[in-house]
Amino acid sequence: MTTQSTSTDNRSIVAAAFGGLVESGDVASVERVLSDGFVHHRPDSTSSTKTHWLAAMRASLENMAGMQVEIKHMLADGDHVVLHSRRRLPSGPEITVVDIMRFEDGLIAEAWETIEPTAEAASHLTWWAPGEY
Repeated sequence: MTTQSTSTDNRSIVAAAFGGLVESGDVASVERVLSDGFVHHRPDSTSSTKTHWLAAMRASLENMAGMQVEIKHMLADGDHVVLHSRRRLPSGPEITVVDIMRFEDGLIAEAWETIEPTAEAASHLTWWAPGEY
């Protein structure tokens, strides 16, 4: 299999799984594409297993009813897929999310996620400025 076909296959897997999750709250659509050893990494250096991440996802669905999701970009290169989206709850702020997924043997083996409130994005442009931290 070529890198191009692998990238296309992985992209299709992510699109179908997360599409099912967003459209109907079907966590099983994501569960079936996660490897048994799946690890979800967070920016704060914590991580969770497949079981813990799926439990958190199921628990959060109640709070995400009516969420609008706009996929801005989906990029695939070899065994990685990057999903950039904007999400908004009916009564909440808009967030910008970047998910990076690494595939192994046709399943998502690892994922990284960064979430930023869109309204705060401009203030995060100068986090490196001297005296600002």
